[in-house]
Amino acid sequence: MTDLRKVDINLIVILDAILTEKNLTRAGELVGMTQPSVSGALARLRQQFDDPLLVRSGRNFELTPKAQELAPLVSEAMGEIERVYDLSPTFDPATSSRTFLISASDYLLSQLTGPLLRLLDERAPGVTIEFDALPADTNVSPNDLLRRDVIISGTGRGVPGKRQSLFSDQFVCIVDGANERLRDGTLALTDLAEMQHVRSFFGHAVQTHVDDMFSAAGITPRIAMSVQGFLPVPHTVSGTQFVGHVPERLATQSAATLGLVVATTDLNAGTLVEAAHWHPSKNSDPAIQWLVKMLRDASEVVEFGDEPL
Repeated sequence: MTDLRKVDINLIVILDAILTEKNLTRAGELVGMTQPSVSGALARLRQQFDDPLLVRSGRNFELTPKAQELAPLVSEAMGEIERVYDLSPTFDPATSSRTFLISASDYLLSQLTGPLLRLLDERAPGVTIEFDALPADTNVSPNDLLRRDVIISGTGRGVPGKRQSLFSDQFVCIVDGANERLRDGTLALTDLAEMQHVRSFFGHAVQTHVDDMFSAAGITPRIAMSVQGFLPVPHTVSGTQFVGHVPERLATQSAATLGLVVATTDLNAGTLVEAAHWHPSKNSDPAIQWLVKMLRDASEVVEFGDEPL
């Protein structure tokens, strides 16, 4: 294990500049150092990693395989260092220029992004939000929470940390309006057991609400296709004999334009409760508390369709 007390954080900054620029002069300009100083730092880094890191190739320089492996890790470390030093005992949204990182599903972003950005434009014009997808192929871990300001995910999925519920939705069944099994807008459980399904996929280790619904009914669905997230499901079902399950808001928004029907079934509808999660170490950060409040206000617009008071 590396003794962090012996790590010079300035070397991490210089290493990030070298890996980014692949040139000592430009790296020096980026961090405000002379080329000889950067060269001296590179010598220390080469000794520390037992690798040349930067090698000449013709008139240019290239990263070694070791340096290429380090690049994304160093970039991530820089982001975390910036977040640590960005913490403040006070937070003024009207004057702040802070950038927040939020991870969420495609469905959540399709519903919440517009209301949230409108609120930020009114209350915190200098604040920026960056969005990315939920961590893939695994359940959310404490480290995932540390790397982001907030992760928005359905409750009951085992996400650790502090939590604030935002809004809810129910899963409904969608089929093309010309589906041959549809009878008076209804599908029987035997139909669902025999039909080909479009499944929303969030990772090999992630059990979804829809999976739970079928399990409770004793049905093992025949998966015709797996798609990433919820948004592709209506488009994939449209014009086919496939069946899918999505949050009701998404189904309602997609039905008319894609020729879909929200089918009645005897499957017990699962309830999706979207919640904001953050790492306990950030609980005292007033900026995070303010961000969660903004998410809650934006969620009221999603839930009730009116601007919050």
